[in-house]
Amino acid sequence: MLKLGGPLLGPPLEPDAWVRALREADYQAAYCPVDEHADDDTVAAYARAAEQAGIVIAETHAWSNPISPDEQVRSKAIAFCEARLDLAERIGARCCVNVSGTRAGTGWAGPHPDNLTTATFDLIVQTVRTIIDAVRPKRTCFTLETMPWSLPDSIDSYLALINAIDRRGFAVHLDLANLVNCPSRYYAHRSLMIDCVQRLGPWIRSCHIKDIRMSDALMVHIDECPPGEGQMDLGVLLAELSKLEGDTPVMLEHLSTHEAYQTAANHLRKVAEQRGIEL
Repeated sequence: MLKLGGPLLGPPLEPDAWVRALREADYQAAYCPVDEHADDDTVAAYARAAEQAGIVIAETHAWSNPISPDEQVRSKAIAFCEARLDLAERIGARCCVNVSGTRAGTGWAGPHPDNLTTATFDLIVQTVRTIIDAVRPKRTCFTLETMPWSLPDSIDSYLALINAIDRRGFAVHLDLANLVNCPSRYYAHRSLMIDCVQRLGPWIRSCHIKDIRMSDALMVHIDECPPGEGQMDLGVLLAELSKLEGDTPVMLEHLSTHEAYQTAANHLRKVAEQRGIEL
């Protein structure tokens, strides 16, 4: 079953108030409500509240650059990923997600000529193994978000990473919009959606859902936008994801107001209803 969720804007909430806010938003999935510094009792309280309310905690975030050419930055990022993966394990989140990183000397997720090389592929494999082996998760997984200019940037590259990393604790975080990085994928995005879920489905732990639109500005400009304001056939994506076993979180992101999130959520619910999908 698909579980729709999104962030709760505003200050942190205690477990009972957190559940009430999720219910008011009609969310069945949530981002992790605490950070890695939370003690075990606090983490357990949120985990119990989520379980009792039937809410899936979709993911913890570990946004950082664990393949940075700066060794100090790299080491700090790896330690952060390990802490956030441990948090996902403690709270029962379906995954901990990061990007693979960038070989650029600044930033944590930007383009660089070395991002797609064999040497960087090998570095990603080594890095992910280090993170997973430090935590040894039993009920969650470490995942890499699909990206337009760094690995994994395609179905094939994700499958190659799965095979090379060779760890039960590694899985897939799908952000389909991030894979649409050229006009050919833009125009064939329906086929890409179907192919993604069919080939990566057994490993998909959580998904971000958003829309995109391509303008006629030169050179190619493909911009993110809220669901319903672009040209992606999100009904196809929801239909494919609904075929997966278990509860699959479908998470909204990158909107600025509660009203914007509710508008996006309502659009997705309408699309799902038209296709007979429970969301």
